[in-house]
Amino acid sequence: MFGIHDLTLFIISGLLLNIMPGPDSLLIMTRSATQGWRAGSAAALGIGAGTMVHIFAAALGLSAVLSTSAAAFTVVKWIGAAYIVYMGVGMLRAKLRDGSAADADADVVARAAQPLAWRKIFFQGFLTNVLNPKVALFFLAFVPQFIAADSSNKPLAFIILGAIFNFNGMLYCHGLALFTAFASTRLNIKPLVSLWLNRTMGGLFLALGVRLALSEQR
Repeated sequence: MFGIHDLTLFIISGLLLNIMPGPDSLLIMTRSATQGWRAGSAAALGIGAGTMVHIFAAALGLSAVLSTSAAAFTVVKWIGAAYIVYMGVGMLRAKLRDGSAADADADVVARAAQPLAWRKIFFQGFLTNVLNPKVALFFLAFVPQFIAADSSNKPLAFIILGAIFNFNGMLYCHGLALFTAFASTRLNIKPLVSLWLNRTMGGLFLALGVRLALSEQR
């Protein structure tokens, strides 16, 4: 239908690609571990919304600009890298209130890993995904391999495959959120550990931001 072929191979490949670690997975795990599965799901939904932007942009040919224009790729790359670094710095700056040693433990319980509103977490996920030009180039390189050259409606076929990929990705992302939250509860992660988890993830986000900034157009 619509020139789509090897759909089973596409689904399997998409699932394998979704489980590869990256900023999306790190964000979901961080929010799930520190605020519960609902926060992780909010991040996952934001990531899914960002993915749909890439899918429609690629189907309409807008993402082709990133693959042919070095200037456009560089601009989007630096914006995305800056945002990921900004998130990393925010996580690294998580700290306790200034206070005496006597009330330090109570302060840890009250302040470690400041919770974010689900709306803010959603937009974190959305921006983390949509500002990554590598995602746009991925869809341009991966999806067309499963669309026949003589397809009667290539953009529609692209959108259908992209939606299937995103749906499977959302299943994995929500599963990751539930698993991380469940593991955190079973391990009884203390507030102070949650604080340092935020800081550790912040360092990883900094590294990912730098990696994205140094990436080259291919």
